[in-house]
Amino acid sequence: MGRWIRDRARATPGRVAVDYEDRLVTYGDLDAGSDALAARFHEAGLRRGDRVATLTGNTPEHVQVFFACAKAGLILVPLSWRLTAPELQYQLADADPALFLVEDDFRELAVATGWSFEGLATGPLTGGQSPDVPVADDDGVLLIYTSGTTGKPKGAVLTHSNCFWTNLSLDLTTPMDSDDVVLQVLPQFHCGGWNVQPLLAWWKGARVVLERGFDAGRVLDLIERKRVTTVMGVPAIYLFLAQHPRFADADLASLRRAVVGGAPMPESLLETWAERGITVVQGYGLTEAAPNVLCLPPEDAERKIGFAGKPYPFVDVGLSADGELLVRGPNVFPGYWRNPEATAAAFTDDGRLRTGDVAECDDEGFYRIKGRLKEMYISGGENVYPAEVEAALYEHPHVSDAAVVGVPDDRWGEVGAAYVVADGVSTGELLAWCESRLARFKVPKAIHFVGEIPRNSMGKVQKQELGERELAR
Repeated sequence: MGRWIRDRARATPGRVAVDYEDRLVTYGDLDAGSDALAARFHEAGLRRGDRVATLTGNTPEHVQVFFACAKAGLILVPLSWRLTAPELQYQLADADPALFLVEDDFRELAVATGWSFEGLATGPLTGGQSPDVPVADDDGVLLIYTSGTTGKPKGAVLTHSNCFWTNLSLDLTTPMDSDDVVLQVLPQFHCGGWNVQPLLAWWKGARVVLERGFDAGRVLDLIERKRVTTVMGVPAIYLFLAQHPRFADADLASLRRAVVGGAPMPESLLETWAERGITVVQGYGLTEAAPNVLCLPPEDAERKIGFAGKPYPFVDVGLSADGELLVRGPNVFPGYWRNPEATAAAFTDDGRLRTGDVAECDDEGFYRIKGRLKEMYISGGENVYPAEVEAALYEHPHVSDAAVVGVPDDRWGEVGAAYVVADGVSTGELLAWCESRLARFKVPKAIHFVGEIPRNSMGKVQKQELGERELAR
């Protein structure tokens, strides 16, 4: 991966690689800065395979750290600034980094972890040549901790090879050109913050408008002002953009491509964007697959609305006897960091990655994600996938967000409880709506109106939290 920035800087050193709050960083800047950092890491005694942990927002300096690690054979461990000190302590102890770099904004949080750290330098870096380290394709370059929705988070090791193949397959399916302007709002402590558009953009010589966070009004302004051509987000991002008062009149003419992943996007929301002339490309992936697995090509998006698509090039998928989606390919990670038991449990006997997601495949080879295997509940002997019930709720014109969990029931074993963000609709009306669209055993037994649905940093619903609410009732 270190060659990507070196080769691009040699070809187009003056081209803008990162536009960060109107500060322009060229490919030459990124290459020189990452060289200087790699040299400093080596001089400090860090050697191939050592980990460099970071606690920072999205910044050009963090991009330099990534490429410095890639050049020096080190593994970047981007930690989430949304975590508490005890949560960070666990991940630091597990990763055992040789160096912990912290942005000034998060110094107080870093101090609370009790780990020694150094400040993350800001501004241009020069001086020093990258060490001549024999980096192998199968060496780790990223150590990404999973969200930990059940149990303790696990560190997924992603290799140079994983990142190469997942970006190549992404480019073959949703191509990127050197004149593209990529809006990047996903946090860099997630796999998608690197491997879904940004790294591909820097490989191809495109420009990345790098944002520290997501604000719907600012994103609409940036699309207009920066002439953004492509963006990737989770469903919640597209929902909040569609709900913004400026959405109907915002100038989206430059936007050629919008990609969604992280969770299934409600069909009603896809239709809302289609009305603005934007076809949202549905994708599916997971950190352990670096993350790209399925993609619905733009030409099939309208015809196959609601589907996650077909496998990316070089990716093979199949279904187990119980419907679980299984994955094989060069994008699939080698395992969890220092956790052989969890690694063994993540693969089938014949070496396919267990996704934990239940899917179905139609006669054309398109896959639809039905829900999480562990989120499925059984009501009266029938399997119910919350995603299917949520999709029905989303279709109601007054529902802006929804989540469904299974809860114990004396009569049926389990029933559904729906948490809904809505205005101007009653419980009875929503239940009648569901009854007209779903089999009776799928209709929620209870509907709770809430101000917002709890989500993690990637916009995924925190089903565990909702389940705990139900048990406390």
